Amino acid sequence: MICILLVAGHGTVLETQIKNDATGLYGQLTGVPKALLPGIGGKKILDFWWETVNTRQLFSEVYLVTNADKYKHYERWATANDFPVENVVNDGSTTLEGRLGAVADLELAIRSRKLQDDIMVIAGDMLCADQNFDIAQVLRFFRSKPGELAIYYELEEGEKSSSRGIVEVCPETHRISRFLEKPQEGVTALRLASVVFYCLRKATLPYLSDFLTLQPQAQDRTFGRFWEWIINEEKLPVFGMKLPTGFQLIGQVGLSDYTKWLAHYSAQQQQCPAKPITCRSYARVGLMGNPSDGFNGKTIAMTISNFWAEVTLMESQALVLLPHPLNDPTEFGSLQDLYCISRKEGYLGGLRLLQATCKKFYQFCSKQGIALTKQNFTLKYDTNIPRQVGLAGSSAIVSATLKCLMKFYNITESDLPKPTRANFILNVETDELFITAGLQDRVVQVYEGLVYMDFSKQLMDEQGYGEAEVVEAMKSFAGLTDQARVALQGMDWSRLAQLMDENFALRLSVYTEDCLGPGNLKMVQLARQFGSAAKLPGSGGAVVGLCLDQVRLVEMRRAFQEAGCVFCVIVPYNPSGTIGTNSQD
Repeated sequence: MICILLVAGHGTVLETQIKNDATGLYGQLTGVPKALLPGIGGKKILDFWWETVNTRQLFSEVYLVTNADKYKHYERWATANDFPVENVVNDGSTTLEGRLGAVADLELAIRSRKLQDDIMVIAGDMLCADQNFDIAQVLRFFRSKPGELAIYYELEEGEKSSSRGIVEVCPETHRISRFLEKPQEGVTALRLASVVFYCLRKATLPYLSDFLTLQPQAQDRTFGRFWEWIINEEKLPVFGMKLPTGFQLIGQVGLSDYTKWLAHYSAQQQQCPAKPITCRSYARVGLMGNPSDGFNGKTIAMTISNFWAEVTLMESQALVLLPHPLNDPTEFGSLQDLYCISRKEGYLGGLRLLQATCKKFYQFCSKQGIALTKQNFTLKYDTNIPRQVGLAGSSAIVSATLKCLMKFYNITESDLPKPTRANFILNVETDELFITAGLQDRVVQVYEGLVYMDFSKQLMDEQGYGEAEVVEAMKSFAGLTDQARVALQGMDWSRLAQLMDENFALRLSVYTEDCLGPGNLKMVQLARQFGSAAKLPGSGGAVVGLCLDQVRLVEMRRAFQEAGCVFCVIVPYNPSGTIGTNSQD
């Protein structure tokens, strides 16, 4: 792979305004090429790009294309920065009117130096908000695709799509299906902007000459026009990779915008390491319909604020996963102590959940064409969700970890939408850790609050569930769930209590007493002694009830406590204050 940095632009608005600035603040920058202007962290803009691509393991050669007017500046920069001076290509132009055009400059470098390899081309005068992205990840993604690669980013608030090349990217294949060069306002609602940061295969390089033949005017020889032609007309496969950062081409802005973006990006860099990120996810209670979520059913579930898992992420030099002092014990008082803890709580705590989530997150981003920054972090967690009682404690840890990673790496809702997020959490547990997990838990923890879920028939067909009694029971669960939804919306609590009892009776008829276990049955029977509806909120180990008599509720609390059970009055967690609806495919 060969990298070519383009810095051949001529006189711009920015250069003129620096020259004419009356404040005297920018006098030392008069005549300085825009790629050699100050960037983030005191570096010149070009310094950053040279540091990024100056890796022999990735690039066999790096070239710099400039013009005759600024050649001497770049020659001296090359000498001072250990850049091979012989790799500075002079395109011979001295004025804006005599420029060759960006595509022609690239073609000149390839032709004059007889380059025969895949090419990465980058605008060397481009400010990058986050200077820690992994360029090796970009190359890996390019080599995994049968076509060219264009980097894009999500426009920040205030940036106009009419100032950028806008791409439409297929979320499944990541192929760019349409390229719009600086579309007029109102033409598209898309906010994914292409920048001069591309990878071209060796076999595609002849298209550069073909394009130049079609475009005799220098002002039309832009990369935006080239990609419009390649993608929209020639239908060549071009794939998109997202960098979750901002970009600004300095050649396209004036002095006020340059100083504004430089200050904005510098502030982002300074703020990133300062604040730890802390996220919570809440325990889940299956209110109606469970366990039909795995059998083409419908469920209603809710998150409860009494119990939660909390994950904290702090930027650090190395990537560190901190064990929980109670849930991940590595030190014991005695062999008997180890025996008792292992027998009661098992061998595996939450540390494996953090590790599996991080591994799956990197895998997901790589596959989805999202280049993550080269930043490390320390993760720690805490949880008060009781273990092995069916309140989705493990998925709460995964969910909270995912929230932290998304914030840290600036992964947006469009990158990882809620339905995909729910499947991601499920896959961490089932695919990575082989934990038996239900579908509804992750959905309600992602959406939060009180959520009605309608699951598709696809899973049942794929898994081969088909016994007549089970199928009929799951249809009944779905019917009970729809009735419960109506009762909830109408605040008909007596009807809801009746439906909860029917839900448990139906589950008992399918799974039998032996399967549900004597402990679960005892808790349900105890609740019903005090006139409360009762059912299992998850796989077992806990029950959820609905008691409409406040006096008997107090008596029931005492009875449960005397029986050695933890008794809580549930506080639903619903940040929106509404009943959510979700159809999970």
